[in-house]
Amino acid sequence: MQYVGIFLGIVVLYFLSCVRILFEYERGVIFRLGRVLGSAKGPGLIFVFWPVDRMVRVSLRIRAEDVPFQDMITRDNVSVKVNAVVYYRVIEPLKCILEVENFRFATSQLSQTTLRSVVGQAELDELLAERDKINQRLQEVLDKHTDPWGIKVSLVEVKHVDLPEHMQRAMAKQAESERERRAKVIHADGEYQAATRLRDAAEIIKAHPMALQMRYLQTLVEVGAEHNTTLVFPIPVETLASFMQAKSSPPTTEPAAPPAKPR
Repeated sequence: MQYVGIFLGIVVLYFLSCVRILFEYERGVIFRLGRVLGSAKGPGLIFVFWPVDRMVRVSLRIRAEDVPFQDMITRDNVSVKVNAVVYYRVIEPLKCILEVENFRFATSQLSQTTLRSVVGQAELDELLAERDKINQRLQEVLDKHTDPWGIKVSLVEVKHVDLPEHMQRAMAKQAESERERRAKVIHADGEYQAATRLRDAAEIIKAHPMALQMRYLQTLVEVGAEHNTTLVFPIPVETLASFMQAKSSPPTTEPAAPPAKPR
C-alpha cells in the first residue's frame, strides 16, 4: 500500500510538471518524437508530456528590429549611410518554426540586404524628399519575402540618412541660393504690385485734378503735426494755376438797369 501511494505521488508530480501556461500573446508548437503535434496550441493551460514532447514558444506580438547603418551608393553615385527600423509579427507559428531556422536572424539579414537594394535604386533627392515611397517599397519587398515564413511585415521606416561632409556643404549652398532667389522674386513681385498701384492712382488723379490738391493738403497737415519750426512745402504748379486763373479773370459786373421812361 505504501508503494502505491508513492507511485500515485510520482504520477501526480509528473502531471504537474507537464503543465504549461501560455499567455494571450503566445502560442506553443509541440513536437512529439520529432513530429509536429497538430496545430499551434494556446493560449491558456496545456500539457507537455516530457520527455516525449517538446514545446517551442512563439510570441505573436509586434517586434521592432533595428537595421544598422549600411554603406551604399545611390543611383546618382552618392555615397550615403542609411539605417532603418522594421516592425513585424508572426502570424503563422508553425511556418516560422518549420520553414526557417531562426526567423529573427533571417528577418534582420533580409532587412539589411533589402535596404541596400532599394536605396541603391533611388536617387539622393528621392531618398531625402520622398521617404514615404522608399518606406512603402521596403515594406512590400520584405513582406513578400517573409510571407513563406509566416511573418507579416507591417511597417518599415528609414530612420537616418548620413551624408558626406562635402555633400552637406553643397546642399547648404544650394538651399541658401534657393532662399536668395525666392527673396529676389518676392521683392520684384512687390515692386511690380506697387508700381501697378501707383499707375492706378495716377490715372485717378489725372481724371480728377482736385484729388492731387487734397492729397497735398493732407500731407501738409501730417507734416505740421511734428511741431517743426521751419517747414518747406513744395506747391505744384497745377495747384497755383487754379488760383492764378481766378485772379487774372476780370470781375463780372451786373448790367445796369435801363433808365425809366418819363410818364
